[in-house]
Amino acid sequence: MGFYTRLAMRFFREWAEKLLPYYTEVKTDLKRARMKFSLQEYLSVAILTSLIVFCVELPFLSVIFILLSQNILFSLIFSFTISVFLALTFFYAMMSYPKIVVKERERKLDKKLPFAAIYLSTIAGSKVPLHKTFEIFSKYTEYGEVTEEISRIVTDTKSFGMDINTALERAVDRSPSKNLKELLWGILSMNLSGGNVHAFLKEKAKTYMVEYRRKLYEFSQQLTIFIEIYLTAIILGAIFFTILSAIFGGISGVGGNIIALQFFLIFFFLPLVSAAFIIFIKGISPSGEW
Repeated sequence: MGFYTRLAMRFFREWAEKLLPYYTEVKTDLKRARMKFSLQEYLSVAILTSLIVFCVELPFLSVIFILLSQNILFSLIFSFTISVFLALTFFYAMMSYPKIVVKERERKLDKKLPFAAIYLSTIAGSKVPLHKTFEIFSKYTEYGEVTEEISRIVTDTKSFGMDINTALERAVDRSPSKNLKELLWGILSMNLSGGNVHAFLKEKAKTYMVEYRRKLYEFSQQLTIFIEIYLTAIILGAIFFTILSAIFGGISGVGGNIIALQFFLIFFFLPLVSAAFIIFIKGISPSGEW
């Protein structure tokens, strides 16, 4: 526990305890986001941070509004209202942050899961025990978040002495991905009933790959549309604007201003828009790769 967390717990532990029943969902999100806070600690930190935001914003806004309006009473009331609103907004944002982290982890897990399932199926086909299958898989880091989840199962069995079924139940409980939950539950069911884990993993891998191909096809259709929009609206638009502005600049005699505007368009605006477009395309890509 860091200094800031200890400070928050010292002053706001009781406040956090009163809020615990209203934020039970955040407790689950903290665990799935792998944020090393108890719910009480996180609430205490959120309260302290919101209070600091309020204390910083109130005098700052008060000075600004007093200078602008020259009405001290109105400025203080208005500044207090806005500061309270900003503090509450910050508290709400902190309560929502674990869920955002969970969604991001889910996205990363789902992108790697089809390939991870294939490799798990391959290892299981060698007839090694289930805990050994996970141990071998955990050595391959290219599967990202999936490897980390499997590594935690291995840690539960090797370091904490849990049996593989209990470790799988814990993994299902903390996983942010519905698809990974489904896969782990299926493995657990097969292991408990004496079923064929390899056959199950093989079928699940096929299902995931079919879904992955469907997403790739949809992405290729979307990419065609986005590229057409980019070329038409951004590239051709910039060329058209450059030519048109040069013509009008020559006619009106304000060539210097036009050249500065063209310089900004070519060397700042276009690179920024292009970078944003690339980041956007990477974000919607099923693989998340370049």
